[in-house]
Amino acid sequence: MKAIIPAAGLGTRFLPATKAQRKEMLPVLDRPVIQYVVEEALAADADEVIIINGSRKVALVEHFSPSPDLSEFLISKGKKMLADAVNHAGDLPVSFVDQDRPLGLGHAVHCAAAKTGKEPFYVLLGDVLVPDNQVLRRMLEVHKRYNGASVIAVIKVPREQVSRFGIIAGSQLREGLWKVNDLVEKPAVENAPSEYAIFGRYLLTPTVMELLAHTAPGAGGEIQLTDALKTLLTTEEMYAVAVDADEGFDTGTIETWLETNVRLAMRKPEFAQMLKDAITSVG
Repeated sequence: MKAIIPAAGLGTRFLPATKAQRKEMLPVLDRPVIQYVVEEALAADADEVIIINGSRKVALVEHFSPSPDLSEFLISKGKKMLADAVNHAGDLPVSFVDQDRPLGLGHAVHCAAAKTGKEPFYVLLGDVLVPDNQVLRRMLEVHKRYNGASVIAVIKVPREQVSRFGIIAGSQLREGLWKVNDLVEKPAVENAPSEYAIFGRYLLTPTVMELLAHTAPGAGGEIQLTDALKTLLTTEEMYAVAVDADEGFDTGTIETWLETNVRLAMRKPEFAQMLKDAITSVG
């Protein structure tokens, strides 16, 4: 199974930090954001990760390419652990497909159609992290149990915030699992069918690629993945797996990127005490 990571956006929320360095390469602790996402896909049985790349994204390609000179230099300095980390990133099964113009998430996903063929595929948004790598595995189990149906991840958001997200409608089958019957983009609070928002992880049937080929531009004049999924619901079943608030992290804004770094640092003994001391000294 292939995994697609759209990464062709401009990262305008982080400017000027992303003028030359794209947001997917911003670090969370010791790795760039996108490496977490790649490793998550591979942990859920993806055999190749396809990054949808944009213009001036050379750093992404370089990060996932072998660096023998750097590795040899690090080893010569007695830094084998760092050399191993560099080699690991360069050896991951990552390929790239260019998206020439930013025409929306649906368009970005469809750029990989030639690679996914007639098989189900993952889509992982590159600014969402799931460090324990369990969500895609749960989605894969649901996909297999329900005859290869599409599965999306959702997270519960405060009722007053539903107008910021795509929200699912459907019936709850059990704790943490929904059968989806509609997707509502940014509903008014009083009209929201639930408090469960789409969370940047998808396991989709090949029908979605066929639909994206004919999906007209929607909101913002872009080809929206959500529009294709709404059409999919007229012919196929779809399920939603809930993500706990402490297992999924958004890094799409400066505030959420900073919060993610702090929360994950507090989980690592080598960082936690130092961070506590720094906060105490400032306070």
